[in-house]
Amino acid sequence: MGILKGMRVVEGSAFVAVPLAGMTLAQMGAEVIRFDRIGGGLDAGRLPLAPSGQSLFWAGLNKGKKSLAVDMKSQEGRELITRVVTAQGEDAGLFLTNLRVRGWMDYETLSQHREDMIMVTLSGDRHGRPQVDYTVNPALGIPEITGPEGFDGPVANALPAWDLIAGNLVVSSLLAAERHRLRHGKGQNVDLALKDVAAATLGHLGMIGDAVVNPAPRTKSGNALYGAYGQDFLCADGQRVMVIGLTDRQWRGLVKATDSAEAMTLLEKRSGKSLRDEGNRWALRHDITEILAPWFAARALSEFAEDFDNNGLTWSVFRTVKEAVAQDPDLSTENPIFEMLDQPGLGRFPVPASPAEFSEVLRDAPGRAPSLGEHTEEILADVAGLDFTEIAKLFDKGVVATGDAALGKAA
Repeated sequence: MGILKGMRVVEGSAFVAVPLAGMTLAQMGAEVIRFDRIGGGLDAGRLPLAPSGQSLFWAGLNKGKKSLAVDMKSQEGRELITRVVTAQGEDAGLFLTNLRVRGWMDYETLSQHREDMIMVTLSGDRHGRPQVDYTVNPALGIPEITGPEGFDGPVANALPAWDLIAGNLVVSSLLAAERHRLRHGKGQNVDLALKDVAAATLGHLGMIGDAVVNPAPRTKSGNALYGAYGQDFLCADGQRVMVIGLTDRQWRGLVKATDSAEAMTLLEKRSGKSLRDEGNRWALRHDITEILAPWFAARALSEFAEDFDNNGLTWSVFRTVKEAVAQDPDLSTENPIFEMLDQPGLGRFPVPASPAEFSEVLRDAPGRAPSLGEHTEEILADVAGLDFTEIAKLFDKGVVATGDAALGKAA
């Protein structure tokens, strides 16, 4: 049983952050109902795709949810969504969205149907302008400190970091507002902006302060670990590894494993700086790398990997995602968060459950993503409270759909 069993959350969303939030809640046991337009929402065909042409992206971010396919342009469809979002129940009336629609799907309107409504809305920026991770990141300067040392151009990140942080903040905000409702009986409207999430994170990491109080801007440092010591090295067999000397223990372990104590001592004497200080390791990173590079270049990965592990070093091999899936047991069913699932139209592969492990509640097994409109009839009956005749009329009029009709295909 998931720790949030009994909670019902309705989600109207696209892209990464809000679908991630809904999926996170679903994996903790909440009933999460996602509504999409008939034919599929903005993410329905987003890459990567399975050989069938179906979206692995969409399936990944909608695991464990229920799906309602509805004509959102029709008055009846809008009334139906309102009815589902504001359905009564102590653990209902919770809505997540990044689809800012005034006049019928905003907090002012929805709260008229349910006073204790809780709505969390993620926008692009605080001015209401659209933003995505790939516009926020360059606007705040991160691509200018990403990439090879000395490289002139900006380098974007393949991982949508701000979306991922924002998605988890959507979860936190919903749960905080729901706790407030339980204590005080009041609903709440919560507004978040993706750019604000990113800006706040930069502030938390000291990057804004650094830009203000220090004269020189931070520059690119390649694969080096900023502020301490961490570097990638090419081995004799062509493998590349990353080694970390962030803490004193990590640093001492790396020096011992590479038999470089004498050379490091000479470097300290020559520079007048102690390498026990992580800031000094950062300042002297090129000298340290020059000492260590020949050691790795002379050895194949197999010659030191076991020794590194036995001595508790912090290190890793560079892999492609395909190699990682094939080689790393943490991406397989050896890891308790993963189970092999057959997913219609996608194939069979490891699917993760929630990474969180609670001591008093068992982790739910991962569930597949629904097909578009798969739960339409169930939601209309159990949540919207419609009878068979009312439901049949909505299907006949094309206001709602399931199966091929939900996908916009001819029956």
